[in-house]
Amino acid sequence: MFLVFDHARREVRHFAVTAHPSMEWVIQQLREATPFGEQPRYVFRDNDGIFGYGVRAFLESCGIQEVRTAYRSPWQNPYIERMIGTLRRELLDHVIVLNQRHLERLLRDYLEQYYHSARPHQGLGGETPAGESLDGDGELISVPMVGGLHRRYYRAAA
Repeated sequence: MFLVFDHARREVRHFAVTAHPSMEWVIQQLREATPFGEQPRYVFRDNDGIFGYGVRAFLESCGIQEVRTAYRSPWQNPYIERMIGTLRRELLDHVIVLNQRHLERLLRDYLEQYYHSARPHQGLGGETPAGESLDGDGELISVPMVGGLHRRYYRAAA
């Protein structure tokens, strides 16, 4: 799995899944994740072998600074490690993934329906990455999401 994550808003900007990652695949994912004018200043990455010289050259050509974490030091990129743990605990530990397409659909549904728009984040003061909150008056209404695995809550108009 390849994730592009916005640290400030706790938002997954891009994800992709493949059984056979390669340097060319990573470069293509970076192209898709960084459209013109939306490049990040930094890309944090580990020391996986798929990040070859071509990835470094691509990042330099885009004006993106590469920050490599130390070998076997996941704590140096805590936001993405927390995101991966959240995906495991809240989604992947509860379903049997049938194939790559199924995993992509599960991730898309989880991120779009629940994580970005309904799941409150403590680091964002109880808001969602989309900026929504449950403040206000009115009856609290629960709607199942991601095949009933999670629930989204709304306030009815008072």
